[in-house]
Amino acid sequence: SLENIFDGIIEGNFPGLARDLDIQIQEAQRKPGKFITKRSLPSNIVMRLSKVKTKERILSTVRQEFQVIYKGKLIRLTENFSVETQQARKDWSPIFSLFKQNN
Repeated sequence: SLENIFDGIIEGNFPGLARDLDIQIQEAQRKPGKFITKRSLPSNIVMRLSKVKTKERILSTVRQEFQVIYKGKLIRLTENFSVETQQARKDWSPIFSLFKQNN
């Protein structure tokens, strides 16, 4: 099941975190990715955790490690943002780029 996959990812990459946190998955579902005929993209799995603090701790740990591996393959764990949040980030991206360039 998807919950077992997620547990395996966390346990395999962050064993200390798996022991410290009581990870309770509220909902898990597969989301279809964009289909490109020239290359196969992995499907997205969306997990909804029952505790926001748990999600934040997992994501901060993932950001520190930079690599998460499952069954020998590099995977990416990210937050699932709403369409509105994604559009707002896209709109602000050029402004943040200018700030970075000018320190």
